[in-house]
Amino acid sequence: MAKILFLTGCHKGSECELPESGITLGRSHACDVTIPDSKVSNEHILMRFGEGHWWLYDLQSSNGTFLNDKETKAAHLKQGDRVAVGDSTFVFSLDGSTTLEEAEAAAGAEPVQEEAPEPDVAAAPLRAEVEPEPELEADDLKIVQDLTEAYDRMREQLGRVIVGQAEVIEQVLMAVFCRGHALLVGVPGVAKTLLVSTLSHVLDLSFKRVQFTPDLMPADITGTDVLEEDRTTGKRVFRFVNGPLFANMLLADEINRTPPKTQAALLEAMQEHRVTVGGKTYHLPEPFFVLATQNPIEQEGTYPLPEAQLDRFMFNIIVDYPREDEELQIIKQVAGTYKAELEVALTAADVLRLQEVVHRVPAADHVAEYARDLARATRPKEEGAPDFIKEMVSWGAGPRAGIYLVTAAKARAILKGRYHATTRDVRAVALPVLRHRVITTFNAEAAGIGSDDIVGMLLDETKAGEEIDI
Repeated sequence: MAKILFLTGCHKGSECELPESGITLGRSHACDVTIPDSKVSNEHILMRFGEGHWWLYDLQSSNGTFLNDKETKAAHLKQGDRVAVGDSTFVFSLDGSTTLEEAEAAAGAEPVQEEAPEPDVAAAPLRAEVEPEPELEADDLKIVQDLTEAYDRMREQLGRVIVGQAEVIEQVLMAVFCRGHALLVGVPGVAKTLLVSTLSHVLDLSFKRVQFTPDLMPADITGTDVLEEDRTTGKRVFRFVNGPLFANMLLADEINRTPPKTQAALLEAMQEHRVTVGGKTYHLPEPFFVLATQNPIEQEGTYPLPEAQLDRFMFNIIVDYPREDEELQIIKQVAGTYKAELEVALTAADVLRLQEVVHRVPAADHVAEYARDLARATRPKEEGAPDFIKEMVSWGAGPRAGIYLVTAAKARAILKGRYHATTRDVRAVALPVLRHRVITTFNAEAAGIGSDDIVGMLLDETKAGEEIDI
């Protein structure tokens, strides 16, 4: 059985076996391993076995998790890997055969002699300054080059099934590499569902599809506790059965057809990548994405998503009708005997590495400032907002918009084979990021002006940002 061996910290010199169901480590007494250290979050990391590997997940900790001296959000573990959380360091042993002395010798640590030090209970210092923008390392540059080649392969693979929709495919992939979720809006028959299921094959990710209906309950997607009887002892115990949320990629088909109670069950999963059932928290596999579809035509018997949930989606992607030549190709392809053979372009581990690289892509100060100004300009009460915003917008975009504008710009840059984000990248992703965050007034609706028109007008108003592109 796999185990971890503590080299430093309050558990120095101790070992802990790892059940395949996984363990959590953190400051909270609810964790499987409690680390009373002010630098450790209440729930800091999760270690779990899945898909033939042991995985390490950082649970959105305040001070980060370090694997072999490099900060990580998620990674699969190898024999001898060294993990640091706060002042505690431990070594991972895959087969459990490593002794503490061997782990210490390999890590260059001093032998265990003294007693464990008293835990530091002082408050962790607040970060007074924004950390400088990270730079890509040599390994990252190689990963970006590999991604550019993989992106070409993915487009070729998806093109075997999906005809056209190049912009839609690019936006969906950007959301995936940014750890974001996407809402695909389009009329029936434009391959929204087919695109998501095909993408899961090309990326070799576990995939679940849920058809949202008015009678769907929260437990139908999160999972539920079932009562089981042990025939040998006669004891009855509750066992949690995973719902379809426990997949790398969840397709929420026609998400606006289910009541708000079930829609709300997705909120914790989308934001925290975990679900809470019966007072117990279960962490979702990484990477995790929700790709939801919505039909803009038929509104009878539907439940429009509230703004709070719409804001959880990084992109609102419009899937439009195909062009004339594309539609003819679709008819010939589907009505004939053509059958696409798909190959895997990236694995789950590759996606996790690329997500880390995306956040390290440099974005100059003027790029971040341009994204900030673009988001703030959508707010009618903001000083300096254009007159048409004050007249036609009731509520503008929140802080998530600026974050997603910069993050998506970084993803777009590396998909294009560049090593830095520019204002042109920000402008290219502005429409899918902002269209569902700009709420129009009655005057705008009466004039037939939608959020897309307003974002377009705003981009025309701020063309000066493109002149400082680098």
